Amino acid sequence: MADENAMLLLGIPIPSTDPVFLVIVGIHVLFGLAAVIAGAVAMLSNKGRGRHSRFGTVYFWCLFGVFATMSALSFIRWVADYHLFISGALSFAAANFGRTAARRRLRQWRRLHLTGMGTSYILMLTAFYVDNGPNLPLWRELPDLAFWILPGAFGAPLILYSLNRHPVVLAFDHSQAEIVVSRKPGPGHTE
Repeated sequence: MADENAMLLLGIPIPSTDPVFLVIVGIHVLFGLAAVIAGAVAMLSNKGRGRHSRFGTVYFWCLFGVFATMSALSFIRWVADYHLFISGALSFAAANFGRTAARRRLRQWRRLHLTGMGTSYILMLTAFYVDNGPNLPLWRELPDLAFWILPGAFGAPLILYSLNRHPVVLAFDHSQAEIVVSRKPGPGHTE
C-alpha cells in the first residue's frame, strides 16, 4: 500500500481513512452481503409468489443500495474506480430489466426475468472480484483477467441451462404453445 491514507481491513486495502468514505464503504459491504444472500435464496427457491418473490425483492433493493453506495465511492475515486461504476450500473440495469419484465408480464417474461436477474448477479460478483480478488486467498493467485471472466464463465452456462431446462420456463413455453394451437382455425375454415 503506497498510499499513506490507505488502511488494511481483514487483509483488504481500504483506499482512504476519511470517516465519510469509511461509512459509505461499511454500508456498501452490508448491502453487498445482503444482496448476495438474498439473490442466492431467490435463485434456489421454488419460483412464484412466496419466498422467491420476497427474496427477489430484497435482492433488488439491496442491489440498488450497492449501486448507490458504489456510485458515491466511484465518484470519490473516479480515476481508480470508474470501471466499478460501469459494472454496477450494468448490474442494476439488468436487475431492473428482469424485474420489469416480470412485473409487466412482457412477452416471454419468464425468460427475460431469468436472464436479467441472473446477469445482474454475475455482474455484481464480477465487480466484487475485480475490486477484491487480488486480496482474497486463492483468488490472489489468479491473473487479473480471471476476475473479469470467471463469474460469467460459471454463471452464463447456468442461465443458459435454466432457459432451456427449468420446469417453470418449460411449462410456460408449453402453455403458450397450447394457446397458439387453440387459436388456429379448424379444418374447412375459410377466410
